[in-house]
Amino acid sequence: MSYRALRVYVEEEGSLRQGIEQLELSQLPEEDTLIRVQWSGLNYKDALSFSGNRGITRNYPHTPGIDAAGMIVQSPEYAPGSEVLVQGQDLGMNTPGGLGEFIRVPSEWVIPKPQGLSLRDAMALGTAGFTAAQCVRALERNGLNPEQGEVLVTGASGGVGSVAISLLAARGYHVVAASRAAEDAAWLKQLGAMEWIDSRQLLEDSGRPMLKSRWAAAVDTLAGKTLELLIRSMQPRGVIAFCGMITGTDLHSNVFPFILRGLSLIGVDSAGCPMDEKREIWNWLGAEGRPAALESLVTELRLDDVPQALAAMARGESHGRQVVRVSL
Repeated sequence: MSYRALRVYVEEEGSLRQGIEQLELSQLPEEDTLIRVQWSGLNYKDALSFSGNRGITRNYPHTPGIDAAGMIVQSPEYAPGSEVLVQGQDLGMNTPGGLGEFIRVPSEWVIPKPQGLSLRDAMALGTAGFTAAQCVRALERNGLNPEQGEVLVTGASGGVGSVAISLLAARGYHVVAASRAAEDAAWLKQLGAMEWIDSRQLLEDSGRPMLKSRWAAAVDTLAGKTLELLIRSMQPRGVIAFCGMITGTDLHSNVFPFILRGLSLIGVDSAGCPMDEKREIWNWLGAEGRPAALESLVTELRLDDVPQALAAMARGESHGRQVVRVSL
């Protein structure tokens, strides 16, 4: 049986070839659960895999897509027709991913679709929305509440940032959105941000070991110099949840914000999240955590649109969440 999938080839000389192809089910891994993928969603890891990044995907040719939602065809654990998700694990990195009409994965990777979310809704959130939910829950586990002050979200126009804004706003927080895209300011306020600032303002540095305290909390997707200066500008007992490294992987800081202001810095790892916690978070997203502005976050694509969309994402030109109708 044949099916359609995005396929990426990295030639010996390093050149790339990408496009939608017809593949055979026999080309999928020999795992115990076969799923017909109906929806997927685009994430930055997909753009990296699409671009031939061997830090994400070791072996090519490959089908990216770290998120997939669809119906069980065959499984030892789930009845045929059951609606399920696969998010994270190794899907789309070194296992053929959700940007194809079928995937075959171990049954322990599978998550039953949460009540309160359609398959499309789940992929409108995807790994980016799941990561945003992890960040918000981490902030609140560390005592954050809306009365404490402003919450900054960096990389606000991206997938994680835009969902984080919607989640935080729905919970009553005063959210400040930071991005370089001034044209997105009105859209970010529609999602729930009270203010927009140019993220370059966050890079203004007096050189002092601590800066004027402003932020009660932050969701940071950028890292690098932005995170370094955020650490120095948090309120006493402030908390930062960080989950990205768009502007750098090194962190140069000092101990003063931690021992004089009691700062908490929390790294968020969605790929390695234990399955019990993953299911709990997805159920939370389908209930009290569901973003009020979910449809405002989403652009819907067809599978044929994906190569162009991932190329734009790799150039830093994406906006919000992009959900992909993979098959009917």
